Amino acid sequence: MSKIVESLPNIPEVLPLDPAPQADPAVRVKPLITARNVNVFYGQKQALQNISLEVPANQVTALIGPSGCGKTTFLRCINRMNDLIDICRVEGSIEIGGQDIYHKDVDVVTLRAQVGMVFQKPNPFPKSIFENVAYGPRIHGLAASKAELQDIVEASLEKAGLLAEVHDRMNAPGTSLSGGQQQRLCIARTIAVEPKIILMDEPCSALDPIATARIEELIDELRENYTIIIVTHSMQQAARVSQRTAFFHMGELVEEGATEQIFTAPRDERTQSYITGRIG
Repeated sequence: MSKIVESLPNIPEVLPLDPAPQADPAVRVKPLITARNVNVFYGQKQALQNISLEVPANQVTALIGPSGCGKTTFLRCINRMNDLIDICRVEGSIEIGGQDIYHKDVDVVTLRAQVGMVFQKPNPFPKSIFENVAYGPRIHGLAASKAELQDIVEASLEKAGLLAEVHDRMNAPGTSLSGGQQQRLCIARTIAVEPKIILMDEPCSALDPIATARIEELIDELRENYTIIIVTHSMQQAARVSQRTAFFHMGELVEEGATEQIFTAPRDERTQSYITGRIG
């Protein structure tokens, strides 16, 4: 357990999962993330209405829905990025490992290290490839020596599927990489501080189809060790990468469930209309 999890002591290393789709539905898997009656306001405008959602560990949960429906707003609640918006107010509770992340004693810097975020557009720092990945471990004191820092950087780049492509140019600027490589560099930077959860906000929207396919393969590999929530406008992408899907519409969570069920037998007519293109 790393030093930076101390203010979130209840986040487990691994939570038990039931991977069998035919398992008894009455037996509920303990979620890693639990949102209860979450309401979000920007000034007088309400962006989210009574969102309650459970997210299991070591799975990919996709948030889908039309533009402006609240997907990204909800995503930003999970690492308290909305705290940075003066007019934003969040009500309700969000727990990670049983601990309310909006409790006054939670250190937000620590929280954001444990709940990493990959943004829509790749945003490498104006530093070398090495320094992009080393930045987080260095400021959080995760490396006791230069050799240990080197190991963390290389291991993170390897997990992000990028080490083989950059091992001989670690001092080159991160901005010199292609768009897809930059996004994988940002993923490496995220996982270098040992998060439990990775939030992804449209991580492939600025990428070409080949780079998108590589990121999707990476997401599938990463879920063995991380819990991933991805916002995507692409229903095809949600179907490919996620095990669970939540459909948002006009600030409400319409329904959520196993991805296959959402796409083949949705319970709500609004979900069916979105999936078939009648709304969106």
